[in-house]
Amino acid sequence: MADVKIENVRKSYGAIEVIHGLDVHIADGEFVALVGPSGCGKSTLLRMIAGLEPINGGTISIGSRVVNNLPPAQRDIAMVFQTYALYPHKTVADNMGFALKVAKTDKVEVQRRVKDAAEILGLTEYLDRKPRHLSGGQRQRVAMGRAIVRDPQVFLFDEPLSNLDAKLRIQMRTEIKELHQRLKTTTVFVTHDQIEAMTLADRVVVMQSGEIRQMGSPLELYDNPANTFVATFIGAPSMNLIKGHRDAGRLTLSGGQDVFGPAGTGTTLLGIRPEHLVLSDDGWPMEVKVVEPTGSETMVFLRFQDQDVTAVFRERYSFEPGQTIRLAPDPNHVHFFDAETCGRLDFP
Repeated sequence: MADVKIENVRKSYGAIEVIHGLDVHIADGEFVALVGPSGCGKSTLLRMIAGLEPINGGTISIGSRVVNNLPPAQRDIAMVFQTYALYPHKTVADNMGFALKVAKTDKVEVQRRVKDAAEILGLTEYLDRKPRHLSGGQRQRVAMGRAIVRDPQVFLFDEPLSNLDAKLRIQMRTEIKELHQRLKTTTVFVTHDQIEAMTLADRVVVMQSGEIRQMGSPLELYDNPANTFVATFIGAPSMNLIKGHRDAGRLTLSGGQDVFGPAGTGTTLLGIRPEHLVLSDDGWPMEVKVVEPTGSETMVFLRFQDQDVTAVFRERYSFEPGQTIRLAPDPNHVHFFDAETCGRLDFP
């Protein structure tokens, strides 16, 4: 195993720079997720680590080696792609052991590694089957097994679950996490799904427009987002942002409601997560637009001061569209952001 150091890495396509001097240190054995919307640069960064894309500046190190100019085969990494990329005419065993055979690994050793990987992934009974006889989840396990048998220093995953249905994605998430806990191989996992990132990773790197907006543990990002982008990207449903004006330590909303806020003046956004809005007799009046019961909780979409607001309740309330209810933010879970810079404002 090895750590991965990304130092001032840049990537351009002609005159257009798409990765703007990124710095990330991934510790030995750590599971890091790169997350962000489509086009943010996360897959490009992963491909640069793999050696599939050249870099235009900075350094990438795997362990003690700078790998900028090394081809993928010499980087000691294994990559699992969104598409399974299996050979349809080969068996599961042959697909998993193919890279070892190309490297002229001893036949007995190939069989041992394939057998061990199959046991880890629950594929032992499928080793003689062709990919067309497997389900989508089983094919993804084969792709993972092909990576495992190489015993690399680093695993790279490029949105490996995006082609699976919702139930299978949850199952595969669990299997990938169990796999990492067992093998403890340094892992970089790219996804646009923030739930995947939060449930899988030790640390999450949130990207936007080729830049890092925040890095930290999943709960750090959820509890203390550094800016409005992270605040609304991390968490489902996303954080509510309600506009107001800050003056002398109070934030006044357009409807006249006010709360204690940070010092200073200016247009300010009050952030409150849907689960931290609570029913209160002296709360803010909000009109119910849509109610979505999911069984374990009830999601309510509301209108407040010409803004859309979402609330989530564990209790089963019988709200009706058009009804006005009063909700108040839990004062222990409010956030404040500058409306112009979008940065977080500290508040005791």
